[in-house]
Amino acid sequence: MQTKRISSLLYFCIVLLTCSNISSAQEPAFTWPTGKKMAISLSFDDARASQVDTGTALLDAYNVKATFYVQPPTVKNRLDGWKKAVTAGHEIGNHSISHPCSGNFLWSRNNALEDYSLRQMKNQLETANRQIEALLGVKPEVFAYPCGQTFVGRGKNTKSYIPVVAGIFISGRGWLAESANDPAFCDMAQLTGIEMDGKDFEELLPLIQSAQKNGQWLVLAGHEMGNNGPQTTRLAMLKKLIEYAQDPTNKIWIAPVGTIARYVNEHRKIAE
Repeated sequence: MQTKRISSLLYFCIVLLTCSNISSAQEPAFTWPTGKKMAISLSFDDARASQVDTGTALLDAYNVKATFYVQPPTVKNRLDGWKKAVTAGHEIGNHSISHPCSGNFLWSRNNALEDYSLRQMKNQLETANRQIEALLGVKPEVFAYPCGQTFVGRGKNTKSYIPVVAGIFISGRGWLAESANDPAFCDMAQLTGIEMDGKDFEELLPLIQSAQKNGQWLVLAGHEMGNNGPQTTRLAMLKKLIEYAQDPTNKIWIAPVGTIARYVNEHRKIAE
């Protein structure tokens, strides 16, 4: 009887150890550089004038590089400012030419994703890349989905254009997400983007602290850069966020989307 009890106990221990090893093997490990706990990317859409008129001055004062997802027609409105942003080391991403979104937005009814094909969308993105490179001398490697929408067509003919983005860019960023990205798991072609427009630093701090705890990559997304107004990332909030991120005790890596995407692709263990 005693021998049976010992055998059962040994069997239980072996099973427990085996399950533990399997569980550990299934958990992808990821390490940020130089002891960092997490990463933050600041990104802005639409090439709005306020970004180069007032926003980049704040970023440059702290030597922080952001990602700007631009459209060629709006780049032309502040071409000298955008050239200076490139010289300062900010990343230029692709945000299409005409910003197509669902026709349920009345302002996009004549440029509705429901009326696009995959071929048309691919042509728009590649043309935007060529035009941006001609204007600014850099070819975008990252993309942000206009309105955060990733489809073309309607009904049974609806298709995702995420594979198109994956074939052209190293990353594609969404909009109005609720969670940070897990660097060991996330799909680079559909990174989550969390809105920072209209928010104070205290509202974003819990998201940052959660990402610190879980070793995640927080991609923040905004539009205008100023003090007040619709779709505006507040400069006062940015100042607090940058100072928090640059405090060595918080162990945060703050860098453009493409910089972090390349690091993640080189260091994680899962295959794309």
